[in-house]
Amino acid sequence: MAAAVQARIAELRRLIEKANHDYYDLAQPTVGDRDYDLWEQELLRLEAEHPEYATPDSPVRRVAGGTSEGFRKVTHEPPMQSLDKTHAKGELAEFDAFVRKTVQGFTYVVEPKIDGISLSLRYRGGKLVCAATRGNGTVGDDITANVRTIKTIPQLLPADAPQDLEVRGEAYMTREGFLALNARQAAAGLEEFANPRNACAGSLKQLDPRVTAERPLDVILYNAGGTGCDGFASHSEMIAAFRRWGFPVAPWSKAVKTLEEMYAAIDELQSLRHTFRFEIDGAVIKIDERRFYAPLGATAHGPRWARAYKYAPERAETVVEAITVQVGRTGILTPVAELRPTDLAGSTISRATLHNADQIVRQDIRIGDHVWLVKAGDVIPAIDSVIPEKRTGAEKPFVMPSACPVCGGAVARLEGEVAVRCVNPACPAQLQRRLEHFSSRNALDIKALGGKVADALVEKGLVADPLDLFTLDYAALAKLDVGEAGAPRKFGKNAENMRQAVEAARGATLERWLFAIGIPNVGVTVAKDIADAHARFSELADSAVLKDVIENDAKKGKERRILKIKVEAAKAVLAFFASDYGRSFAARMAALGLDPGRAARAAARTEGPLVGAGCVLTGSLSRPRPEYAKLIEQAGGIVQSAVTSRTRYLIAGANVGATKTDKARALGTEVIDEAKLKELLGLTDAVPPAGDAASAVQAPGGVLTQGELF
Repeated sequence: MAAAVQARIAELRRLIEKANHDYYDLAQPTVGDRDYDLWEQELLRLEAEHPEYATPDSPVRRVAGGTSEGFRKVTHEPPMQSLDKTHAKGELAEFDAFVRKTVQGFTYVVEPKIDGISLSLRYRGGKLVCAATRGNGTVGDDITANVRTIKTIPQLLPADAPQDLEVRGEAYMTREGFLALNARQAAAGLEEFANPRNACAGSLKQLDPRVTAERPLDVILYNAGGTGCDGFASHSEMIAAFRRWGFPVAPWSKAVKTLEEMYAAIDELQSLRHTFRFEIDGAVIKIDERRFYAPLGATAHGPRWARAYKYAPERAETVVEAITVQVGRTGILTPVAELRPTDLAGSTISRATLHNADQIVRQDIRIGDHVWLVKAGDVIPAIDSVIPEKRTGAEKPFVMPSACPVCGGAVARLEGEVAVRCVNPACPAQLQRRLEHFSSRNALDIKALGGKVADALVEKGLVADPLDLFTLDYAALAKLDVGEAGAPRKFGKNAENMRQAVEAARGATLERWLFAIGIPNVGVTVAKDIADAHARFSELADSAVLKDVIENDAKKGKERRILKIKVEAAKAVLAFFASDYGRSFAARMAALGLDPGRAARAAARTEGPLVGAGCVLTGSLSRPRPEYAKLIEQAGGIVQSAVTSRTRYLIAGANVGATKTDKARALGTEVIDEAKLKELLGLTDAVPPAGDAASAVQAPGGVLTQGELF
């Protein structure tokens, strides 16, 4: 019996250590949260029942995580601890009983448990001098350069804040930003992130802060570090001060007195979890009065005056009935799990992307497996983990096809990519999606050319390349059947609308054309940066600017210049024009008399009601936010993602909670409505022409500005 217990303890430690390495060091989780928590609970129980086998280096008796190569090391004083976790309300009752035996006359504060990356911010003389990861709790990585790219973090403290200060909290990636980032990763043939937390971890550990700057990161500060906060009597008083000093804090918290009130607050928070911009996986319960922290004490793992209550994961069991392969507009082959339909978080799910072959191997997913299904970012269906104990031996490993499943053409895996691509530019699957992209709002904005029309044009052989749109017989196109089987529908008058849109596209700017081509690593903002450095399209194929970007990226030390155009994008554009298809495309552009030029940029405003004014848009507005953002910038204003001490106006639309407006007023920010914004901008209710407004990109969960996407 003793040998069996000792062997099980050793096995659990091995499993947890490997999971910690995959999760914290590689940002590539290989086990679901629930399975990990069950291992941890079992190990804690066995070590408590058999203290002769408990050791100080057990993974449940120290802070998980480590440091990375390439970063200066930072020592945390005091250490950055973790929190003991509970999974049942009965365990919270035990926590409450322990607290009441030790201290009296206290209040609890319930806050969201953010599923992000712990970090510390140090200020000296009122300036941010160091930001560090938690690491192993004692030593973390210096990520100051990366954290400086997060716009909501104050670089300077206001005069009423302690000038020597350390605060701690959690960095996270926004839900909508996670979806957009994964879309970019997939389009570029790169590894997609499993969830927003892993995307955040990968972003903060970039050796090049320019990469981090492109990621939609934010923070929530919720704890004191070693200096500057000793004078606060309560946690809630300290958080109120953080808010005054310009730090982002949790948008929801509740003070409670009794165990029943604690349970109610936890349930209320759970009902709100999908309304936050960040993911939460539970609630944190803390003693509010800081004078009780010393008598309650701490373990090597975490404080005894706080507990984390983890919600049961929203997941469902299903079966992988088959794995099919889709081909995207850039030729990437994406395996998709065809699932036994199951209900999860309010919807019936029958498919989930498996991203790439490496991910399938890493999770060891086989056809016929029973699996746990979750929603990554609370939106995208994803397989969390396999249920190996339900395997029968009949399950079959998946093998990526050696030829394109649509056109039968050759496939290849490029160096540095995880994706397998169809290399045939004429592949119908690619062409259909490329047509949609070519005509999308951020590209050439060819109305009436949606998915069904693109499919019909390709299937009927009317379009073999996007540039065929400029030579189509639009009179004949009116007779095209774009209906579904059994329900024919003629394209009709839409053909003339499409013709006019195609003619208008001849005058589209270089940045729109460059984005429309669909070159990997060239999104909306990257296309603008490249276009700004070139007068005309015809310069791109042999661009000295792009070659200079690549050459300077290889230089070291003082010779290396900071360039706005990314080297990956420069390489991708030159590779496109060097390919057979790229040369053919450029030649045909010339034959069609198309040589788009860069857009004229308006000079910066030096006077007006919004010059230099920080503006934050929130709530439901009558126009898309990107449109207002563009107009504010044209009026000399600065569009911000969150309210800080430098924000002049919070523009509050409908359905805005009191948290944002209260924070704005506490910081002296003026809260105005949409009508007042229109007055400041000199707008009427007329909607401006499409070309004058900032483009928006639709993504699950709402409209994203270009800045949020790229």
